[in-house]
Amino acid sequence: MSHPVDVHVGRKLKQIRTMRRLSQTDVARELDLSFQQIQKYEIGSNRIAASRLYELSRILDVPTSYFFEGLDASMEKSERRDPGLEIVTALAAIRDDTIKTRIVTFIEDVSGVTVARQG
Repeated sequence: MSHPVDVHVGRKLKQIRTMRRLSQTDVARELDLSFQQIQKYEIGSNRIAASRLYELSRILDVPTSYFFEGLDASMEKSERRDPGLEIVTALAAIRDDTIKTRIVTFIEDVSGVTVARQG
């Protein structure tokens, strides 16, 4: 699983690269890398080293801080939204036990996981 900071920095890389009308190949060539490596940076699956981030800021003519702009807001947003927690909260709000059981059965069928039942 990618770290949210790596994902954010990767999105900023893609954003500025696109704004500069550069292809992944163009940027990769400047760094003596493959375009696949740039792809991995942009989706956050590979972490960008500090020295590489410095080189990218030089190539793309932005300060290194550019890649971290909006990070706090991005982190707060990702921390707030946990789909699993949202499902649990919504399920807990349902008062009809028959409906709850049907929903749990559906989730078990979709996920292939059986939930231990009380009682």
